[in-house]
Amino acid sequence: MYLDGGQWATLFDSFEREAFRLETLPAYSVEGEKEEYEEFLATGKLDLPEDDPWLLKVRAFGDSGRQIRRVHTVTRPLSEYLRYEFAAYRYNVAAGEDVRILDLTDRDNPGLPDQDFWMFDESRVVAMNYRADGTQIGRELLENPDLALFRRWRELALSLATPFTEYDTDRS
Repeated sequence: MYLDGGQWATLFDSFEREAFRLETLPAYSVEGEKEEYEEFLATGKLDLPEDDPWLLKVRAFGDSGRQIRRVHTVTRPLSEYLRYEFAAYRYNVAAGEDVRILDLTDRDNPGLPDQDFWMFDESRVVAMNYRADGTQIGRELLENPDLALFRRWRELALSLATPFTEYDTDRS
């Protein structure tokens, strides 16, 4: 089932314990980030306000005992977009999100898919579908996913990834 904005927000907000995201792209084209991204490109700096909607959401989830975890697979050199996203990750981590980086520059993919997805409470999976330029074209709630496979991918990604605060972004 494809999820529109309202359905997506309802599903996302309903998780009870954990939301896990695997990110695989070197760049995403997000209309709502365009101005912020262009400013980052011009200045090299990102200043997110305390009342940023995502940060408020992350804090609220944490306050209610729910966790958001993310692993982003990358290869060096980092794209300009990844440098921007890493600047945002600093805020995400400070708000309570568990962000990790799996650098595949000098290694083979350990068996992870090249498909972004969210998994909620180990029981619901949403495939995040993108064009080659990183523009999102849809979110699909998978009807009968192989949950054991998605759980293995989550555990593999988490076990091999470096916590964002320990990842050496200077060498990227």
